[in-house]
Amino acid sequence: MSISGANASVWDQTRDQLAAVTPPSENSPTLPPACYTDASVFDREIPAIFQSSWVGIGRADRWESPGDYTAFDVAGVPIIVLRDLDGVLRAFANTCRHRGSLLLEGSGNCRAIRCPFHGWGYRLDGRLAGAPRMETANGFDKDAFGLLPFRTDTKDGFAFVCLDETVTDLDHWLGDFSELHEMWSLGDLVTGRRREFEVHCNWKAFLEVFNEYYHLPYVHPNTLDSLYELPDDIDHRPGNYVSQFGTTKSTTGVLEDARDHALPPIPGLKGRNRNGTRYTWMFPNMTFAAGSEAIWAYDVYPTAPDRTRVSYARKLVTGWSGGVLDLLDAVLESHSLDDLGEVV
Repeated sequence: MSISGANASVWDQTRDQLAAVTPPSENSPTLPPACYTDASVFDREIPAIFQSSWVGIGRADRWESPGDYTAFDVAGVPIIVLRDLDGVLRAFANTCRHRGSLLLEGSGNCRAIRCPFHGWGYRLDGRLAGAPRMETANGFDKDAFGLLPFRTDTKDGFAFVCLDETVTDLDHWLGDFSELHEMWSLGDLVTGRRREFEVHCNWKAFLEVFNEYYHLPYVHPNTLDSLYELPDDIDHRPGNYVSQFGTTKSTTGVLEDARDHALPPIPGLKGRNRNGTRYTWMFPNMTFAAGSEAIWAYDVYPTAPDRTRVSYARKLVTGWSGGVLDLLDAVLESHSLDDLGEVV
């Protein structure tokens, strides 16, 4: 059997197994193993999910000043996310309209974009500003050759991009997300730390593990497990997200042997929300834990069936000093390394 034939066979079998994965979750089998390993499944996920959804791209304050930009891939498409000179968050295809050359790499700040191949220049709102010698091309219209735009929007401080013009607007996509998380004042929080890294696992496995308590006694027996009580049932909400709340024995901002360094709760939290953590997964690729004193957020980008690029916003805080952040980072990282040693 050819490789393509084998892949088709795997997909046919997986599709049949997926038909049994239906709500409610307590009566449903888990996803078939091929959904975490097989290239034929992965190749179908990218257009069906990531190219047809509002994809989380982190906190909007990542692009704080006019001219701030980041170039990265979403669903295999190279894009530029930037804040233009009027403060509008925009996204464009990261390709020159002339010969398709890559325009920008990494992150930085710029006042305009110039193609490194033939010098075509673009304003930060995407309009073509100049194209050397194209005045000799009969009928050439600069207004028709701006950067190709993608939809962007924000919700409570989180930024999103959508590659499909037919998808509903972000407010409808997320339903009552803002109402459920109102007490945390998500839109007012600021990013204290960011980190990017690659994990050698499927994107769904990474997100699922972050949102379950099942592994805590075995992976974190001497640290995080002592903080968390059994969570409430999952909140099934209108919108493309799911959420679950659980009470904790103390703040999760620091671990058990460092509670003397506990930070004050986020202003406005009341009742049980002052003594627990809400885990939320905004489909398909963004998740966060809203604790009593801070938010930990991840957005993930699949690059292969067994590879995922992760962006981690490491404490979304209100007014903490850099010294406090450094102290908290040191405490958390030391315990994370200890836990890793226990697993290895």
